[in-house]
Amino acid sequence: MNRAVAVPILTVLTILTFLISGCGSKLPQGVSWNAFDGQKAYDHVKQQVSYGPRPSGSLELAHAAAYITTQLRAAGLDVEEQVFIAPTPRGPVQFRNIIGRTRGQRGVADQVIVFGSHYDTKWMTNTVFVGANDGGSSTGVLLEMARVASTQPNVWFVFFDGEEAMVEYGANDGLWGSKYFVKDLQGKDQANWIKAMVLLDMVGDAHLNITIPADSTSALVQRVFQAAKDTGHRDYFGYRNSAILDDHVPFLSAGIPAVDLIDFEYGSAPGLNDYWHTDKDTLDKISPRSLELVGQTALRLLSLLQQSPSLR
Repeated sequence: MNRAVAVPILTVLTILTFLISGCGSKLPQGVSWNAFDGQKAYDHVKQQVSYGPRPSGSLELAHAAAYITTQLRAAGLDVEEQVFIAPTPRGPVQFRNIIGRTRGQRGVADQVIVFGSHYDTKWMTNTVFVGANDGGSSTGVLLEMARVASTQPNVWFVFFDGEEAMVEYGANDGLWGSKYFVKDLQGKDQANWIKAMVLLDMVGDAHLNITIPADSTSALVQRVFQAAKDTGHRDYFGYRNSAILDDHVPFLSAGIPAVDLIDFEYGSAPGLNDYWHTDKDTLDKISPRSLELVGQTALRLLSLLQQSPSLR
């Protein structure tokens, strides 16, 4: 993930105004966000990690994909796999996106809410990188969200393959799955179906500090903060004045409102990120409580988005 330029002053002022004023809206009827169980999410992460490193195209990632598919179907969702081969700096690689769709109303413009996570881990030759936080944590949260929100209409849980760059993030490397997913939407003339895309990435740190990057849709940022306030988790969510290259970017490029819930300070001391892409990204560094804070906030956000007007 790459940092970029500062956000426009107007955007910052808009968000600061929202934070100061609050919202105080009445809680709508919808999904029960407090039904999210952090231990269940952690168990999903533990299962992913048990397969070992899970780079794109590996047998280990195929095992992880099979597990995700089984869990989504057990929750009552319809499951589709997008399998494709792309030329990469390491040669042709097969990728596999997994899409779990709730069985409510479909095919309506500006109604579908997408929650996304990547489930691959970075390919490394000299490091055993199991990605408990980076790849594992958000996958576990999405699977538990799918269980809780399985009866809600027009919700898609998308597990992207190939978020990790084969060599280095750039126009021709990284974000393989999310780019393919958005291109497929556009090819089917379905991009206008998506009301919002909410990305989760690196959300399990025991010392949780979600900082939403600048390249997120401001109206969605506001609703995330409101959701965090409603669930009592506001202290764990903040805003950063720089952008991050992540799986939400292809959606933004297609004109789809998107937000990235990410904790990019994952390290041995506050402000450090020295566990990222190392063999130290292990289960002992994440906690069920952090997964629960994020999952509950994301479910509350779902209810807010279901009641909100268009964000475009």
